[in-house]
Amino acid sequence: MCAHVMVAEDDRRQAELVRRYLEREGHSVLVVHDGGRAIDEIRRRQPDLLVLDAMMPEVDGLETLRILRAEFDFPVLMLTALVSEDDLLRGLDLGADDYLTKPYSPRELMGRVRALLRRVRRTAGAAESVLTVGALVVDPARHEVTVGGGLVECTAAELRLLSTLAAQPGRVFTRGQLLEQAYGRDHYITERTVDVHILNLRKKIEHDPRKPDYLLTVYGVGYKMADVTR
Repeated sequence: MCAHVMVAEDDRRQAELVRRYLEREGHSVLVVHDGGRAIDEIRRRQPDLLVLDAMMPEVDGLETLRILRAEFDFPVLMLTALVSEDDLLRGLDLGADDYLTKPYSPRELMGRVRALLRRVRRTAGAAESVLTVGALVVDPARHEVTVGGGLVECTAAELRLLSTLAAQPGRVFTRGQLLEQAYGRDHYITERTVDVHILNLRKKIEHDPRKPDYLLTVYGVGYKMADVTR
């Protein structure tokens, strides 16, 4: 499972430690120390995975992520010293696939990297059908979502959640089941993350997010996709 990994970390000692562990597992690694350089290098050669520090000089990790997500869809593992749940959810909302809070163990970091790369390879090898629910169309292979013909921008995690729900309209999923679909079985993010993604998706695809036609809450259980035919 060798991959090209970029590490964007302004702490040079920490960056060198991460580089050594990644190379020990057979990955090729490029290390940069600020967000601007990360953006430039990624535009030259898109990596298979980005390990991104949230706190960097000039262009910080969150702004770097916002810029890159408008252009690329490779997995991003965010490293952060920010400990509040709101800070972590902001990174997920911008399109991070996973996060690790500092201080962390190198073994845990490598486990997260392996999990992200496995998921990317499973997705690349799977034949994914276009899903249609009323005026909502989800195309996982092309990473496209449209409503009434209008293109909707979604993060990778939002697309996975939407694909899971749209594949089985009417079926109720618990938050835990949706969390597993979006992030994998070996994840540490709380179930509140699912609520945040659903809220954001309603803002993007519903005519009135307060009275959704597609993403319905099943109180005390979780969420389901409405069985819409119109």
